[in-house]
Amino acid sequence: MKHQIKRSATTLATLIFAAAPLAPAFAACVADTGNTRAALVELYTSEGCSSCPPADKALMKLGGKSASAAPAGNIAATRIVPLALHVDYWDSIGWKDPFAQPAFSQRQDWEVHANRHRTSFTPHFFVNGREVQDWRGDLDDNLHVDKGAAPARLQVRAEPQGANALRVVVDSSVAANRGPLQLFIAVTESKLSSQVKAGENSGAKLDHDFVVRNWIGPIDVQGTGGSVDRVVNVPQLARGQVAVVAFLQDPKTAEVLQAVDTGVCKPG
Repeated sequence: MKHQIKRSATTLATLIFAAAPLAPAFAACVADTGNTRAALVELYTSEGCSSCPPADKALMKLGGKSASAAPAGNIAATRIVPLALHVDYWDSIGWKDPFAQPAFSQRQDWEVHANRHRTSFTPHFFVNGREVQDWRGDLDDNLHVDKGAAPARLQVRAEPQGANALRVVVDSSVAANRGPLQLFIAVTESKLSSQVKAGENSGAKLDHDFVVRNWIGPIDVQGTGGSVDRVVNVPQLARGQVAVVAFLQDPKTAEVLQAVDTGVCKPG
């Protein structure tokens, strides 16, 4: 049974969030989608929602097939690119989620609206911009992407920029001009855990992978692609489980044309 709080759809503004400084530097990590289309799996979740832990575990299981589960290197992205976006609209109902950001609640509203629906809820999955209403029954079916040539290609390189940041360069090319597109960059962190002390999950220890800690976008990109160069702050780590994700989305339809995941960028 899905757990929901009704919300109105809103427009997502361009937001850039900085995270805490990081002591160690990172080794460069690189990924290239090639001509294979990846499935971007977005999970909107919250530590304040008692229905969310099973969905979090499902994302972690899916993520075991992703590039984030492997050490970084000169690797091609695997088919599944997972993102856990913690929303903030549960924060006033007993427990404040330490990973929640208002930008993720706003993005969820935007994707709901783009899918011609009205209600945001948790847990809530989207695959390549398409809403999955029944994730227990329909998620696997939505993961099957077209076997033909991908509509776009992404290459990403992340390298140290001082002690607490990564310089991220993303190159995109689109097979056919789709009109204006939007590029997003996310820094994710895995092997996180929380001891929840209040709210619906009070007393539970919750584990998380692929949690988005830093979000940049939307960045406007021409319909044929382009290059983006950004310096991104990196979250403070306990175990160095940081990865960089980039994806290209059509703002008119919410379709994600391509996504790429570097895998874990190990401290250098």
